[in-house]
Amino acid sequence: MTITDEDVYTVAPFAKTLGVRFRSIEPDAVSADLPYSRDQSTVGAALHGGALMGLADVVGAVCAVANGAGSVVPATMDSTTTFLRPVRGAGASAVARPLHIGRSTVAVEIDIRDDADRLCVRVTQRVALRRADA
Repeated sequence: MTITDEDVYTVAPFAKTLGVRFRSIEPDAVSADLPYSRDQSTVGAALHGGALMGLADVVGAVCAVANGAGSVVPATMDSTTTFLRPVRGAGASAVARPLHIGRSTVAVEIDIRDDADRLCVRVTQRVALRRADA
């Protein structure tokens, strides 16, 4: 199944509102960027943790769907976030990779890096896949 960034923005407008820009959408890895925005910053001009978690949730869901069978919609079941350092500078880049692909769930690991390619956030999610027509 081929998924484009416009497909994502149509079914999940929050991704576009957040400012997520996809670089690649493939079953083995989904990569995207979140450019720095003062409106999404916090103390010390770092990107807010909520913005970073939003980025992770978007790329994790897209990765799960890219690994689903047929027409499915994602629903995040659980998510564990470990913040390692703040994201400052030009923004964040995220890569989501499947850890385990089941019949109705996909476990995904997401790494978020800063513009110096330092690992800043690691997220592990379990995403349920439901039939789009259900």
